[in-house]
Amino acid sequence: MIIKQISVFVENKSGRLAQITKVLADNNVDIRALSLADTTKFGILRFIVNEPERAEKVLRDADLTVSITDVIAVSVEDQPGGLSRPLRILDEKGINVEYIYAFVGAPHDKAFVILRVDDNEKAVKELQACGIPLLCTKDITKI
Repeated sequence: MIIKQISVFVENKSGRLAQITKVLADNNVDIRALSLADTTKFGILRFIVNEPERAEKVLRDADLTVSITDVIAVSVEDQPGGLSRPLRILDEKGINVEYIYAFVGAPHDKAFVILRVDDNEKAVKELQACGIPLLCTKDITKI
């Protein structure tokens, strides 16, 4: 239930995001979820793709600074409070959430959340024990 997330160091200047997404498109890599955190000089672009190893290679070949990080993805009810339950479970078990981003897709009553936590294995175990649906990369590529 651990999925691979691509992170790219991005200079905060015009055209950089277009360049990155073109490299992926030219190599038939499909972005399924993404997040961009930035400062005035740089940003970190994080995304989930259909083929993380290929994405890493083509981005490195384009002279970009790339890393792969293990994250988890959960499915929650797309309604008020849907995200609260898994976050409470993690908190009660002493698992720290470092960052989070979400996306929606079909079915429309669900939202999908990417979580970077300080202990993936423990988080997976505790969330599964509480009936929280976890996703793998294959699940995300079908959404």
